Amino acid sequence: MYTKQEIIISSFRDGKSQRQIARDLQISRKTIRKYLQEHEKALQSAVCKETAQSCNLSSEPVYKMATPRLRLKLTREVETVIDELLEDNERKRGQGLRKQMLKKKDILEELHRRGFDIGYTTVCNHIARRENRVVTKEAFIRQVYQAGETCEFDWGEIKLCIAGKRRSLQLAVFTSAFSNYRYAFIYERQDTLAFMESHVRFFKTIGGVYREMVYDNMRVAVARFVGPHEKEPTRSLLQLRGHYQFRHRFCNICRGNEKGHVERSVEYVRRKAFAPKDAFADILEAQQWLDATLKRLNAGKQQGTGKSADELFSQEKNLLGKHPAMELVCSEQVQLRVDKYATISYRTNRYSVPDHLVGEFVDVSVRSRELQVYVQNKRVAVHVRSYEKHSWNVEIEHYLSTFKKKPGALAGSLALAGSHYLKGLYMDYFQSEPREFIDLLTYCRGQMVSRERLEESLKRLLDTGCQGISVEKLRALLGNKPRVNPTWEPEDTISIKAKEQLAGIAGLMQKTNYDGHYQQANNSIQ
Repeated sequence: MYTKQEIIISSFRDGKSQRQIARDLQISRKTIRKYLQEHEKALQSAVCKETAQSCNLSSEPVYKMATPRLRLKLTREVETVIDELLEDNERKRGQGLRKQMLKKKDILEELHRRGFDIGYTTVCNHIARRENRVVTKEAFIRQVYQAGETCEFDWGEIKLCIAGKRRSLQLAVFTSAFSNYRYAFIYERQDTLAFMESHVRFFKTIGGVYREMVYDNMRVAVARFVGPHEKEPTRSLLQLRGHYQFRHRFCNICRGNEKGHVERSVEYVRRKAFAPKDAFADILEAQQWLDATLKRLNAGKQQGTGKSADELFSQEKNLLGKHPAMELVCSEQVQLRVDKYATISYRTNRYSVPDHLVGEFVDVSVRSRELQVYVQNKRVAVHVRSYEKHSWNVEIEHYLSTFKKKPGALAGSLALAGSHYLKGLYMDYFQSEPREFIDLLTYCRGQMVSRERLEESLKRLLDTGCQGISVEKLRALLGNKPRVNPTWEPEDTISIKAKEQLAGIAGLMQKTNYDGHYQQANNSIQ
């Protein structure tokens, strides 16, 4: 504005030419001509020239904004990809998978993976324009943590497609406050057994114990509220405290930000692991996929420190508390009666036991993943725990004594139908001879023959071109253990050197004995 005033005053008051003004002020004559023409137009169109002159001299120069350049990177193709990913998020929201939707950063990573060179701000602006809303930012207060001091725990829900069926599972997530090291396990429920077992597995994995564990007001950790700010821990948490010797801390009600590391980790791990892939054959495959994802996330560089979680965790690992020599056994002991179907019922699900126990009471050790059945401190059955409703989990070997008395009940039994391989073996070769099939199963149980070994023996018998399959032929093959050829390994340098030294010592001993006998013979002659 000062330059504009100098130009106008020098021309209209001092009478200087545009060339002289340009020479005095060291600016272009085009700029001088522009300001003088604007001032003349303002005076001509004004009623009061003095007022117009004063206003024009007091107003700042207005520059013409250049036409914004085209958004070359945000092409129609890029917009199409972003819109498709947003539509996929809408589909997941409709299926109840809100917590497994792609974030803006995930959309940016997907664009980079497809070869598009685009920035995060451009993606955010396009999404904001599409959703017609203003992007707001949140402020955070950074905290300082000591190595090996604090670890946070929280639950998170995940919805996965297991064996073609959509199921709701639980994610137990641990996060170190210092290193941001993350670890997680998949469970069926947020129950006490899963809560305790997740801690046992985590402490065993890291090889130590944090001095403080932080929880929110979860039912498996808080037994009851004593006052407005005091909570009474559950018996399971007290058992964990006593065994692993750590202290605990509860967050205030509705204050998840007090354990912000794990709150962020639950959402982060769930999105990174199960947003790209949410269909698995079983829970074990899903856990393996989760472990691989966590390994990749912990190895990545973090913002601010420039180090990975693995590098920071290696610094605090030596500062952790000592891990106990014995692990804490996480199980629930119940006593159940065996019904007429030789099964026990636990939470609407039935599990088979040996048929001679009908009407007896058995001791059951319930764990988060399996049930172990004991009779007089002897284990008689082990089952994978089922979380379905009214399911039957039976093993055919538990009913062999009954099948010997009732061979006709074998064909339509649930025990045979539950094993796809044995069902096919029976229908193909022993459908007319159920007793022989029962004898084969009895032999396999007594000799502890695995399914793989039985299948291999059957394949060998079929490869020989045998016309019929009988129990005697299979027992003959199962009784012949395969001959294992001894493997020869080359000797190493140390073994060869040791043998040379041993041979040298043996030679010296022989020479000494020879010299002694020779001297004794000479003395005798003399």
